[in-house]
Amino acid sequence: MSEETHTSQRPATFREVFAQREYRAVFTATVLTWTGDYLAKAAVTLLVYQQSESVALSAAAFATSYLPWLIGGPLLTTLADRYPYRTVMVICDLVRMPLYALIAIDGLDTPVVLALLFAATLANPPSQAARSAMLPLLLRGDRLVVALSLHGSTGQAAQVFGYAVGAGIALYSPALALLLNAATFGLSATVIWFGVRHRPAVPPEQGRRHLLRETAAGFTLVFGTPVLRAIAVLVFCAMLFAIVPEGLAAAWATRFAGSGADRSAIQALIMIAAPVGFILGGLVVGRGLRPDLRRSLVRPFAVLAPLALVPALFNPPPVVVALLAAVAGFAVAGLIPVTNGLFVLALPHGYRARANGVMNTGVQVMQGVAVLTTGLLADRFGIPRVVGVWSAAGVLLMLLLALRWPQSERFDAAIADAERRSAERQAAAEPGRPVQRPSDTSPPNPRPPSSEAGIGAV
Repeated sequence: MSEETHTSQRPATFREVFAQREYRAVFTATVLTWTGDYLAKAAVTLLVYQQSESVALSAAAFATSYLPWLIGGPLLTTLADRYPYRTVMVICDLVRMPLYALIAIDGLDTPVVLALLFAATLANPPSQAARSAMLPLLLRGDRLVVALSLHGSTGQAAQVFGYAVGAGIALYSPALALLLNAATFGLSATVIWFGVRHRPAVPPEQGRRHLLRETAAGFTLVFGTPVLRAIAVLVFCAMLFAIVPEGLAAAWATRFAGSGADRSAIQALIMIAAPVGFILGGLVVGRGLRPDLRRSLVRPFAVLAPLALVPALFNPPPVVVALLAAVAGFAVAGLIPVTNGLFVLALPHGYRARANGVMNTGVQVMQGVAVLTTGLLADRFGIPRVVGVWSAAGVLLMLLLALRWPQSERFDAAIADAERRSAERQAAAEPGRPVQRPSDTSPPNPRPPSSEAGIGAV
């Protein structure tokens, strides 16, 4: 049995993924910063509310972390392609560390806290983009897909853990939670600096240009390349549905509480349902299914994500709502890592950070649009009806996108072209160093049989 055939018949293992020393460093640093960030979110939200006694300002503190993506995400992520990825990640950690420590100072006015928080979160887009661009340099083939699935599940687990622990610590001392977050960034910078080797930035194919032009080149690449555009559209549309129960959880729980139920318990149940479903889906699909089977399931999972929420139309009890949200989260976990793997493999080196920035910005915007739109509609028509009808319309949309999904051969051709261009540009960036494969021992370019359908995600 050939190595390539073997790889297509069984999924990569976690042991194989963690065998890569540099990946272990990136994963450790990522878990540290994710956990710290969620600790800080819980702490800052409570801190601002205690100082201002304003629900609006407290909500603004929570939403501040999304603002950099909405107002300048693609521009900020373009910076990550201009400099070595390791350097970008370390500098972003070192910038955020003192800013969160300053927020912990007792007696700061609320506007100052919000300004410091916004300044700290400006480092999120370039840091995240640099990390996403670095992973394909460390892992290849199915190991990359398994790693992306692992990152998704770990991120959801960090969210649940960070919110729960952060809320508990914040009740005792918000400043302590913020200082712990600052410490995680210092540890992350240390782990990345000593655990990942330096790789020079890859020069653009057309030479260094104005930052806005390079940012526009990222959009042009994503939406001008048919397979990348297909992935982007599918992922953006998928984000319109699974987030809705989480975004409406507070209002939905209040509605149920009118019948004598515990509002806080119901809100927590609905909010954690989708993350729990995502964690389970990431483990089951990412680790338990063969790579070719994962690919063949992208279309069904794309339709299942909104389909799972259609029964909300019949106003089920809270436990059923949570189960529906968990199924939707499971479906998204089956969709995202596979499509993300195809997306990054089809990107030439030197475009990965800004192209991932385009995708991350789109995901943030679509989630915000979904929650805002359904929230406005729910004020007029009621939450169950809005969620059910919104999801039913989503089923039709995802069926259309599934029917138009490119064949596997088109993904294969795009990946092969990206690898060729990446090798040429890597040679130009390091003329004295032979172009090497990552230490991953999987075959250079594993492909599923050409008769199978391809898929993708961010």
